[in-house]
Amino acid sequence: MSSIIQIKGLSKSYGSQQVLDDLSVDYEPGQFIGLLGPNGCGKTTLIKILTGLINDYKGEVLIDGHKPDVHTKNIIAYLPEKSYLADWMRPVDTIKYMADFYADFDSEKAIKMLDTFKLPPKQKIKSMSKGMQEKLQLLLVVCRNAKLYVLDEPIGGVDPAARAFILDVILKNLPQGSTVLISTHLIHDVEGVFDRVLMIGNGKVLRNEKVHAGLMGEQTIEDVFKEVFSYAW
Repeated sequence: MSSIIQIKGLSKSYGSQQVLDDLSVDYEPGQFIGLLGPNGCGKTTLIKILTGLINDYKGEVLIDGHKPDVHTKNIIAYLPEKSYLADWMRPVDTIKYMADFYADFDSEKAIKMLDTFKLPPKQKIKSMSKGMQEKLQLLLVVCRNAKLYVLDEPIGGVDPAARAFILDVILKNLPQGSTVLISTHLIHDVEGVFDRVLMIGNGKVLRNEKVHAGLMGEQTIEDVFKEVFSYAW
């Protein structure tokens, strides 16, 4: 099976600061990948390279066999950490906005998911809570029929009681065979859905492993994370 993400010798610096240092990973389609690491370790930079927002780097990055280009942007559904929606918009406006931009956007599914997430269709974004805004942006991404979903801290502002429900909705609404790369600090809430974990620190790959029963002994992924990154705090 051909790789959905293939990275060889990826390095990226901002001036004298080395953010990514000779990263190499290879992932087949159909996996839920956890991208984990402390603040400043290069997670968001890696995501921006994969999504084509940063292109001045060293090494090779291929998405579905292509360097980041028009094709890769068409098959990637990207949820950035910060909101990209205008304050004046309402959920019904955002659905029309996405449908105009992406041929693979399912407006009918999006309308139904507004009800699932209990989001008023005509409430302005500026009057929504942070959690409501995050649910709306996540909804818009999930309603793309993409090959690769890249989610940067998708549920940080969501009530802890709602996280399991939202993750379940996401999993049930993704196309079969699609791949999800999720960067998160909420490991305890999402580690049960990971097929693989990629832990990076100081710009390097520290752990890149499949997740299955017994992989990490009696430890949880969160336990391993705390051990691997004990230096960060």
